[in-house]
Amino acid sequence: MGIVRIGLISDTHGLLRPDVHTAFAGVDRILHAGDVCGDEILDELALIAPVEAVFGNCDHPEDRRLCEALELTIGDVTIHVQHGHELGRPKPAQVAASYAAQVCVFGHTHKQSIDRIDGRLIINPGAAGPRRFDLLPSVAVLTIDGTHAEAELIALRV
Repeated sequence: MGIVRIGLISDTHGLLRPDVHTAFAGVDRILHAGDVCGDEILDELALIAPVEAVFGNCDHPEDRRLCEALELTIGDVTIHVQHGHELGRPKPAQVAASYAAQVCVFGHTHKQSIDRIDGRLIINPGAAGPRRFDLLPSVAVLTIDGTHAEAELIALRV
């Protein structure tokens, strides 16, 4: 398996900004960390790459396209995706303490961040949907090369 690029998105709240298509150009798959708020969001993301998504506190609990958490292994890297509301208003250290994966992805707080904690990568891609809390919309791209993972934040136009 060569280099794998994964689009990370969260908190779309029913709005998919057009430049997500540019930000995710060439990704192999997309992981949505919850608060999707509409099948049309998943349908449009699927035009870019295969997409998997977890429930957020604003999603309908009976939505069959969403799951509570994702546990994946890509190359030799384990990935955990969960919205974050199950931990209250988590900070990266709390996410790292709660899940054992090498890469943990969460949303909920809308605060974009990439942190290395004990050699593990803890990522909040930020909120890609409607602007809230004076935070700029963003997504992230995770790049996995065998056992190595790196991530970058990508700002979206307001």
